This record gives sequence, structure tokens and C-alpha cells, in this order.
Amino acid sequence: MLIGIFADSHDHLDHIRRAVDVFNDAGCELVVFAGDLVSSFAVPPLRELKCKVIACFGDNEGNKPGVTAGMKIIGTIGEPPFGFKTPDGRKILVTHMDRSLRDLDGDFDVAIYAHTHKPSITHDEKGRLFINPGETSGWSHGRPSVAILDTRTLEARIVLISKSPEEVAAAN
Repeated sequence: MLIGIFADSHDHLDHIRRAVDVFNDAGCELVVFAGDLVSSFAVPPLRELKCKVIACFGDNEGNKPGVTAGMKIIGTIGEPPFGFKTPDGRKILVTHMDRSLRDLDGDFDVAIYAHTHKPSITHDEKGRLFINPGETSGWSHGRPSVAILDTRTLEARIVLISKSPEEVAAAN
């Protein structure tokens, strides 16, 4: 199963649309959002996804009731941390703040987190996979990114989304 992962979009609508394109083009069967969408007007671009969304709130949500209402159309959103199981049996933990993962001894295969705005893919001493997709907004570091996880192989990759297909074509 391919899972698209993004976080820290902070209302950057163009980059949210680019993330949606990346996930749809990759054939993602689920998208996980790890917090800081911020406003309800950032939800409508997600309606173009060809799959459901599982999301958690971050520490900068400005309109939780609006975001919650909008997310009901495309998936679910909840307070972190929480876990779910994929159809192929992988146990995934979702949170926003990386500090909620410290000294975590739970039974999971993958932990998805955000908040630092820096993309990272690592394993702990137990072989569990930790994925931070970086910032979709690009506001902090100028390198907007998402991640894609293959739950079959437990391999993940970071995808930079700084240029739209139109910008790439215009540059050539």
C-alpha cells in the first residue's frame, strides 16, 4: 500500500495542491497529514485526492471546528497521538510533536510526526521507521516536501515539491 504523507502546510494552498498532485500521480491509496493545516480554507484542495485522508491536529491550528467539519468530507482528523492499522497489517502511529515519541515503547511499525519542518527518515534500535515529511509550506526552510511510504516494503522517500509541472516545463 502506498501512503502519501505531509504536514506543516500552514495554509500554503499552492503547495497543498502540488502535494495532492504528487500523491495522485504516485497512486497513493491513503494520505496521512501530521498537523498544522491551520485554516479551514486549506481543506478544499484536498478534495481532489483520489483517496481518503487520516489527519491529526498540530500546534498551530487556527480554526479546529472549521478544519474538523471540512475533513469529514475527505477523511478523519483527531488529536494526536493516535494509531491505526493498514489493510496489510502495518501499525502506524501519527502525531505532530516529535517529543510525544520520546521513550515510546509501543507496538508499531511506523511513526509519522512533524513540527520541526525538516524532512527525516530514520529507524530506531527496534527497527521501527520514523518519518517526518518536512514542511509542505516551505515557509521556514524554502524546501517544501512530502513523503511517500510503501507499507509492503516499509521503504519511504522524501519528495520535494518546490516546482509545479508548469514551472518545470517553462524552465526547459
